[in-house]
Formats: sequence, structure tokens, C-alpha cells
Amino acid sequence: MITRPAVLLALCLAGALACARTSRAPARGPEVVPDRLVVLTFDDAVKSHYTTVAPLLERYGFPATFFVTEFPQPPFSDTTLYMTWAQIGDLNRRGFEVANHTWRHTHVDQMDSARFTDELRYVEEKLRSLGASTPMSFADPAYVTTPDAVRLLRDRGYTFARTGGDRAYDPVHDDPMLVPSWTLRETSRDTVLAALHEARDGHIVVLTIHGVPDTAHPWVTTPVAMFEELLRALREGGYRVVAMRDVTRYLPTERRPAAAHAAPR
Repeated sequence: MITRPAVLLALCLAGALACARTSRAPARGPEVVPDRLVVLTFDDAVKSHYTTVAPLLERYGFPATFFVTEFPQPPFSDTTLYMTWAQIGDLNRRGFEVANHTWRHTHVDQMDSARFTDELRYVEEKLRSLGASTPMSFADPAYVTTPDAVRLLRDRGYTFARTGGDRAYDPVHDDPMLVPSWTLRETSRDTVLAALHEARDGHIVVLTIHGVPDTAHPWVTTPVAMFEELLRALREGGYRVVAMRDVTRYLPTERRPAAAHAAPR
């Protein structure tokens, strides 16, 4: 006759073996990057992101990432130039990724770690107050970065930091804290349209766009007609458009953040 202690022992052993098998299971690898994969990102929380960009993206069915900040000059308080936080919250509710571009658009090489942490936390807390998730994506103001900034972002649990560089992003070999991008502006139409062809062979094209138009910073403006031309080129070319956060699935396991080791925000 099998005794109760023997049954309990057998169950414990079976559970231990199951746990051991689970712990030895290999981590799920990254998905293969498809050709024609493009990430659309928008910087600086300018008014036209809400009035022009978001409606056009919705018409085409394209996701995107909006990197938000309270720009000091012209001042963020000018709601003819910039979105309000309520409008930023509405973008989140409509399914767009809203992410961190620092509080005051301060270049990371001009901040010590305490100041950088404060600027990150300000945007994080603003977004949480609007019901948005804590951001996993960051954009370097003016494309400036430093090794210390990369370490701090990684320690805080960020997955991506987008910069410039005018080349395609390889999620297998490139550091996700140094994601390169091309910038669309009035003078770069031909360069950006040609860059779309680089979205192949495991490479992703990431685009940075400012206002459409950008009345706060006209030197980086994109005319509405040019933006619509880009959207048509993406649709007619069969491109798959995603937000920055959607690229996580293509990261090797060792390049994904260890959430358990992220600093409290």
C-alpha cells in the first residue's frame, strides 16, 4: 500500500523536476526582421503632431512613436506651437507610443546623472498621470549621447534610445541604446525616400520627423505635402510601419533589458 508521505514525496520530486526542466528551457530567440520594416518617430511635441500628423497616420493605419518634451524656447506654454499634456495623453489613448525626450530638451552631455534622472523622471511621471505606460523608448535631444547616458538609461529599464547617423538599424548587431535614424525635413526628401530601400537583409529604417509643419523650429520643418508623399510611398511600396517599441521582438535576448535589474523610477 502506498502511504500518504510517499505520495507527497513523489509529488514534490515531480514538481522539482518540472521546475528544473523549465529553468533549463532556452530563452525565446528574436523574430526575423522582415524586409521593408520602417519605424516612424516624431520629436518635440509640436502642435502639428496632434492636428496633422496623428490624423494622417490613422488614415493610413500606421503606428508611430511620439517623443515628448517641454521645449524651453519657444516656450512649451505656447499652445499655438506645442501640444498640451492633455493632447499628448489623447495620443496615448489612440494607441500611439508616447516616449521620453527629456523634460527640457537638455542635451545629455550637459547633465550630470542626477539632473538627467530628474529630466527623465519628470516625463515618466507626467505620462503615468495620464494613464500611459512608463516609457521604454528615449530619443537623444539633438542626437547627442554619451556612455554615461547610455548606462543610466539602461539602468532605468529603457529598451531603446534613438539618435541620428543616417544609416539603417541592425537589431542583432547594433546597441539598442544607439539606434540610428534618418531625419526628414524640407531639404532631405530625396535622401529619405532613397533610404527606404535600406530596409532589407535584417536592417530596419528608422525615421525622425519634427513638425509637419514645424512653426516652433522651422529649420527642421516638413511640409504637409512631403509628409503625405512619404506615407503614400510607404503604403504603395508595401512597407510595414511600426512604433519603436514594436522592434523589441527583433532583439536578441542579451540585448533586451533585464526588468528585474532596472532602477525604481
